[in-house]
Amino acid sequence: MRRRPVDFRRPVRRRISSVVWWTLCGISVLLFIVIFSKESRIESRSTSFNKYYTKYEKNIEGLNITDEMLSPNSITRQLSDQISLAKAFVVIAKESNNLQFAWELSAQIRNSQVLLSSAATRRAPLTTRESETAIRDMALLLFQAQQLHYDSATMIMRLKAKIQVLDEQMGIVNEKSSKYGQIAAEEIPKGLYCIGIRLTTEWFGNPNLQRKKNERMQIQTKLRDSNLYHFCVFSDNILATSVVVNSTALNSKNPDMVVFHLVTDEINYIAMKAWFAMNTFRGVTVEVQKFEDFKWLNASYVPVLKQLQDSETQSYYFSGHNDDGRTPIKFRNPKYLSMLNHLRFYIPEVFPALKKVVFLDDDVVVQKDLSGLFSVDLNSNVNGAVETCMETFHRYHKYLNYSHPLIREHFDPDACGWAFGMNVFDLVEWRKRNVTEIYHYWQEKNVDRTLWKLGTLPPGLLTFYGLTEPLDPSWHVLGLGYTNVDPHLIEKGAVLHFNGNSKPWLKIGMEKYKPLWEKHVDYSHPLLQQCNFH
Repeated sequence: MRRRPVDFRRPVRRRISSVVWWTLCGISVLLFIVIFSKESRIESRSTSFNKYYTKYEKNIEGLNITDEMLSPNSITRQLSDQISLAKAFVVIAKESNNLQFAWELSAQIRNSQVLLSSAATRRAPLTTRESETAIRDMALLLFQAQQLHYDSATMIMRLKAKIQVLDEQMGIVNEKSSKYGQIAAEEIPKGLYCIGIRLTTEWFGNPNLQRKKNERMQIQTKLRDSNLYHFCVFSDNILATSVVVNSTALNSKNPDMVVFHLVTDEINYIAMKAWFAMNTFRGVTVEVQKFEDFKWLNASYVPVLKQLQDSETQSYYFSGHNDDGRTPIKFRNPKYLSMLNHLRFYIPEVFPALKKVVFLDDDVVVQKDLSGLFSVDLNSNVNGAVETCMETFHRYHKYLNYSHPLIREHFDPDACGWAFGMNVFDLVEWRKRNVTEIYHYWQEKNVDRTLWKLGTLPPGLLTFYGLTEPLDPSWHVLGLGYTNVDPHLIEKGAVLHFNGNSKPWLKIGMEKYKPLWEKHVDYSHPLLQQCNFH
């Protein structure tokens, strides 16, 4: 058999698969990315730590904290802690009538404060030698305080008792402050009395004023023209009403189209007529009436008038002895007895020829043109008003008694409240929906004051429930008579309302808001100077 010759060629090497090769390359790239990202993280962490540390150092510098104070063995901090504790013991010692011990503590506190002050002045930390005596003496006094049972529990108990006493005292003071504030708010300044008397004298002594009034009778057509801008104010305050008219006229683009319907009482009727006859307001038409001339305004038609004439109601508002003083004094303001305050619910009867009117309170200042209010779409509602439910205490449950079934069954307690003081009334819709009768219904139900306690807003919330169109808040800015108001809101506001006790014509008015009102008063007017009104 023949043998196969020997093959002297090199053995062929197996080639590495391309899949394996690309896998190894991918792993290498991933390892490179991971290593690089870790390094960058370490760098970023160190950078952020450096930034934080720098910021921390700046904070320490701003707080005037030194390294010595941060040390756990800081003598300065030890002295400061002793001073803080000693001050608390001084209060308790005085409360316990231990005046001698309180004096000793106070003296030692002063000694320690002198040491701290000298160290701060020379910008060097306190040494053990110079502070040893002060720390030891203070420690002895603090130990003595412990022996007198001036411990934490005693301190807390006594402070709680003190807080309770202070709360009771504060409640009494707040009640007195509320009463005195209410009295001050109800007071009519002597200057306003003087103006009324002098105007009345001027009216009867100056035939020219009556002639001017007769000349104005020729503009009766304006008083009924529905194409004009009709405003109404119900007030017995001549100067406040003048500010409303003057500020509206000054900011009106077409003052000749503005008509003001003023209603006052018989006492101020002549004075009001005289003032608006002797002063011009950029051509604004002004009509003055007194509510005593309204024949329809009688007790048989107006429930509130019958209630206001009731002796028990008058006693409730004037004396406040019917419920053992449970009702706050602000609910007993006699102004709620004035028919001028309730006349806003009879605007269609007061102005039978008008179709739309803007109602303004006498404690407002106008600083924008209000003609845009007459083109606002009320969406078939009767009342256009700015809502006040941004805060929970301005919802319906704040004003009404929800324990009464009539209120609970008919009204949502979380419904938004709204503000009287600047309201657009569609009198056509008012008459169509017979809104005045709705008001009469609720007023008769509240004869015993169980549905609401005070004022015209609660019955307004009931009467116009579901009939109120929210207006843009910039139309009516409230609170200038009792709280701080955002300056941006004041700047943008069309009508600024000084609701609250601090009216701008009173001494208790808020000083920072008075200029907004006073710039519409001509203090150089001879009548105001004669009455020393400033």
